[in-house]
Amino acid sequence: MIVSTIILKLISIFFIVGLLSSQVLFGQQKFVFEKPEMGSPFTISVFANDSAKAVEVAELAFHCADSLNAIFSDYIDSSELNRLNATSGQNRYVPVSAALFEILKYSLNAARLSHGSYDISMGPVVNLWRIARKEKKLPNPDSLKNAMEKVGYKYIHLNEDQRSVWLEKKGMQLDLGGLGKGYVAQAALHVIQSKGFRSAMVNAGGKIAIGEPPPGRDGWRIGITVPEEKEELISQLLLLKNTSVATSGDIYQHLDINGKRYSHIIDPKTGLGITWQRNVTAIAKDATISDWLATACSVLPEKKSFQLIKKFPGAALLISEMKDGKLVQKSSANFKNYFGD
Repeated sequence: MIVSTIILKLISIFFIVGLLSSQVLFGQQKFVFEKPEMGSPFTISVFANDSAKAVEVAELAFHCADSLNAIFSDYIDSSELNRLNATSGQNRYVPVSAALFEILKYSLNAARLSHGSYDISMGPVVNLWRIARKEKKLPNPDSLKNAMEKVGYKYIHLNEDQRSVWLEKKGMQLDLGGLGKGYVAQAALHVIQSKGFRSAMVNAGGKIAIGEPPPGRDGWRIGITVPEEKEELISQLLLLKNTSVATSGDIYQHLDINGKRYSHIIDPKTGLGITWQRNVTAIAKDATISDWLATACSVLPEKKSFQLIKKFPGAALLISEMKDGKLVQKSSANFKNYFGD
């Protein structure tokens, strides 16, 4: 098994990192494991009494992430998602795995609730913008128009009884970005907790699933980056347990043309990368939900974003922007409840 090989090769490094970077709390030690996954650092933090058992459960979680990535990735030609995409326009339902069917259900629910501000059918347009960022020029207008004719979440049909999917439009390409990392993080956390390690956290490139707090603590402390900054954090830290948090922004992926910045986050209504620079942080009970909420609320106007967040009990939203060199923040009324003292 590939993951086993990686873990065995890096076990000594992981163990040293754990010893150097963690504290011992109430007889348990924090171990931190990291490897690239889904194009981002994938970090597992777990409290355990035994280093060998911590390594073992991390291995299982990484294997879970690898397995799901092989299903969901649009970068892997042989992925189940790409095999499904290849059937678009064939006027038939295609049986899919339980994992793919579940995430597609999440995705369509997200599209409906956000009135299309999150739409997994944007694959053809996303591909154009990936090329545009590499070539440092805007997509060709005719190519963009052609790509937009292939999108629309309403053309994705699910058959619950047969666990099958029909992609109605020819050339449709589903893209699970903006939701997939959150789903994988939540699944990996479930694997860890199912083995008895309740105090754990999984960070999939900023999409974070959080379990029970560290021993003797009220929660996990999570920082939120300042817009347009990679390292600087806002002054207050979140204190979270048994929940999830995701932040979307364009600091790592964007295209600058003639003084205007186009984000990698695309407005499904226009096919264009959004041009306002803001970080959107969403807290929700499940990392799949917080992931897509952060994405959708990056596209939606602020008023509609705060209306959307109210549809999820306990969910909270923070929108941060830099205006005239000053940090401006707007949040749902309950967001302050998640800040630590």
